[in-house]
Amino acid sequence: MKIRFNTLILAAFFAGLTAVGAFIRIPLLFVPITLQVLMVLLSGLLLSPRAALLSQSAYVLLGLSGVPVFAGGGGISYALSPTFGYLVGQIPAAWAIASIVKKNGISLMNLLIASIAGIAIIYSAGAFLLYLNLNFLAKNSTPIGRILQIGIYPFIFPDLLKAGEASLLTVKIRRRLKNSL
Repeated sequence: MKIRFNTLILAAFFAGLTAVGAFIRIPLLFVPITLQVLMVLLSGLLLSPRAALLSQSAYVLLGLSGVPVFAGGGGISYALSPTFGYLVGQIPAAWAIASIVKKNGISLMNLLIASIAGIAIIYSAGAFLLYLNLNFLAKNSTPIGRILQIGIYPFIFPDLLKAGEASLLTVKIRRRLKNSL
């Protein structure tokens, strides 16, 4: 598989932006609200599916290798963290967003739909692994309703705002850069 140099540069750039987004946060009880999701959305909205996938894969692998780029640090032990599923979900989410945009075009509505689909993927992976972590690793019997209360509900409104902002930014960025992306 041949990957263009520009693709690697853009993927690295968005991996870096995602790391920066992890440190801009509002602390909550279990999981902070960060700008990570905004950067994931932008990577999917602005990059090709391959570059979006590479950007988020690089970000997660960088964090797992020990570089403290996640909101809660980094290292291989982070794979056992209750929030690791949300990070894993960023990888297919970025790819799916980019694929939807590639297939349906870059109208504001298509960008918003793609962003919401990406958020749904992040939530699905995150809630699933949170459930497994709490119920099997922590041996804490946690019903699905509680998983939704701590892992999804507090983030829906902020993430929908991020989806809207990412969609609006994408329209403006694409207008300025024309075919550069």
